[in-house]
Amino acid sequence: MIETEEKITRALLVSVDTGKFDAESSMDELEELVKSAGAEPVFTVIQKLDRPETATYVGSGKLLEIKDICEAQEIDLIVCDDELSPTQIKTLEKETDTRVIDRTTLILDIFALRARSKEGKLQVELAQLKYALPRLTGKGIELSRLGGGIGTRGPGETKLETDRRHIHRRMETLKEQLKDVENHRSRLRERRDKDGVITVAIVGYTNAGKSTLMNCLTDAGVLAQDKLFATLDPTSRALKLPDGVTVMLIDTVGLVRRLPHGLVEAFKSTLEEAAQSDIILNVCDASSPEVLTHREVTADLLAELGCGDTPIINVYNKCDKLSALEIAPDDNLNVHISAKNSTGIDSLLKAIENNLPVRVKRVKLLLPFNMAGAVSEIREKANLISEEYTAEGIEVEAVIDEAMHRKLDEYRV
Repeated sequence: MIETEEKITRALLVSVDTGKFDAESSMDELEELVKSAGAEPVFTVIQKLDRPETATYVGSGKLLEIKDICEAQEIDLIVCDDELSPTQIKTLEKETDTRVIDRTTLILDIFALRARSKEGKLQVELAQLKYALPRLTGKGIELSRLGGGIGTRGPGETKLETDRRHIHRRMETLKEQLKDVENHRSRLRERRDKDGVITVAIVGYTNAGKSTLMNCLTDAGVLAQDKLFATLDPTSRALKLPDGVTVMLIDTVGLVRRLPHGLVEAFKSTLEEAAQSDIILNVCDASSPEVLTHREVTADLLAELGCGDTPIINVYNKCDKLSALEIAPDDNLNVHISAKNSTGIDSLLKAIENNLPVRVKRVKLLLPFNMAGAVSEIREKANLISEEYTAEGIEVEAVIDEAMHRKLDEYRV
């Protein structure tokens, strides 16, 4: 059960439209986030202002309207589509007698629900503590209610009432533990590089079908639900391409627009799996009217992570919801598929093959017996798949880099 309380939390969604972003689309996304957290969005309020009010977020008239809605609709939770200050939260709660959380708290809450691995839990707690630290004095209704509910869950929930010194100590401990995890991940990457393993990261907007694609390609059994942030922890699975080359597929956490910067920092080691990959699959929901916006959100974050030189294949998923006329022709960097129905997968695999790095090749060699040293070199510096001594010589199958390929090219079968 996502919601620990028997009664489903009834939520009122509030936004101030300053013109800096599409407020309607952002509120649609907020509604999906609230549903993913286990609450029921029952009412929406949007107010146009040049900037949010310093003390109350919304204007005084709109605040009275929100108070009336909370009473009439029996609202349990107000969710604001911005990052609120402690003062704004305290004032809104006092005036409406209703618990208030902001967009960042909601996203952190969903992350707390989804985290399964040790690393994921550490990252969630660190992000929660970073966000809670300057807001300790702003806690009101949220901490006075036992059980808390949405916005107070996760590994860090019991620490929000402790003093700043304890939180700082806990944050340092978490950073050290995360550093150990990152070092372990770095060693795994070095081993993959040494073994010539090619990595393909699946990234993209949340709920675009990344986990469904992962399951379709590898039968990985990754959780695939129609909920935002259904996958939080990275999953790696081997995928053998039609030409015989095996690549490592990595599924990553989904992205949203206006993802809090602190959250990107907290999950940097997870997202770096994408930055370190040889190929990136940017999965988009082709049936969404905002498919181009979603694609750009992911592309911008990838650029921020330093993925400018990495081949990025735009994978337009859920094409089963489109007519044939709406689907553009495929090329090496744009592929249209339906992971649910397994259509277009051949085109995707071909695009991956066409973007494979030239630094590694899978080859079959027939080496003379006097070149047994070359086999030892392959075993040490590359990825030796098989070797067999025959009457003609040493038959070897291996994944080797470009330099070794040039050196042994004359012995290729």
